[in-house]
Amino acid sequence: MIFSSALNRLKKGLSRSRTHFTNRLSKLFTGSVPLTEEMLEEIEEILISADIGVELSTRIIDGLRKNFPLNQVVEMESVVEFLKSDLVDRMRVDQHHDVIMARPHVILVVGVNGTGKTTSIGKLAHHYIKEGKQVLLVAGDTFRAAAIEQLEIWAERSGAELIKKAAADPSSVVYDALQSAKQRGIEVVIIDTAGRLHTQKNLMDELDKIQRVVKRVIPGAPHETVLTIDATTGQNGLIQARQFSEITPVDHLFLTKLDGTAKGGIAIAIHHNLDIPVKYIGIGEQLGDIQAFDVEKYVEALFEVRND
Repeated sequence: MIFSSALNRLKKGLSRSRTHFTNRLSKLFTGSVPLTEEMLEEIEEILISADIGVELSTRIIDGLRKNFPLNQVVEMESVVEFLKSDLVDRMRVDQHHDVIMARPHVILVVGVNGTGKTTSIGKLAHHYIKEGKQVLLVAGDTFRAAAIEQLEIWAERSGAELIKKAAADPSSVVYDALQSAKQRGIEVVIIDTAGRLHTQKNLMDELDKIQRVVKRVIPGAPHETVLTIDATTGQNGLIQARQFSEITPVDHLFLTKLDGTAKGGIAIAIHHNLDIPVKYIGIGEQLGDIQAFDVEKYVEALFEVRND
């Protein structure tokens, strides 16, 4: 079944995060033991260390305290089920399937260097090509020498077309690409941008210029602005998301490198603190290692007690 296969791949990708949770919880609940205040403090520490965040972890523990009286025997499975239900309720948002209304549908991808931005673009291109759509990638990162070469590799792997112009003004590359996409009826355009740090005002100004060009060529675009966040950076990823959202509207996140971290709770922290939904997650380096974010599957993969 597709659901089963997707869930199994997600569990594999989140195995380090899940081990972090379940191993430490198992040590607390050895045999039938009464729930103590010390145990609640340890569970809170487990949540915080997984980058769910202090404030949210405290709220979750308050819920546990209300639902499980102290000094009464409680099973680990009951606590885990409460945690899963609580997190799903907090993160639940309307999850819409991709509906390409405009042609071209323009996706602007932003993020700091090293977050897996170029890899994520390749995965997104592969995702849409598998749906039968024609995809055009735009090499809008003309600041970093290897950026165009990397995007060329991912364009070839995914089967997408690429428009590039070495050492050119990024806005002019974007302008030419969008004009071409309009004339040819291309369905999806994915624009790469330079890896911008919030302190680099000139690069942020360039991003603003790109957005103005996009809106001028295609009114209403970009239809999506995607911010890539490296899950392995933990709370620093939350800081990046906050800083980018203050500078440019961010529609949703692509959370990368989840297979390389034990701190998978960062997706929960970002959603809770900034109300920016995670739309895609990366759980590997291959083209197909991309999934649409599903909160129920995600929480299940984080907290499942059974061994893989």
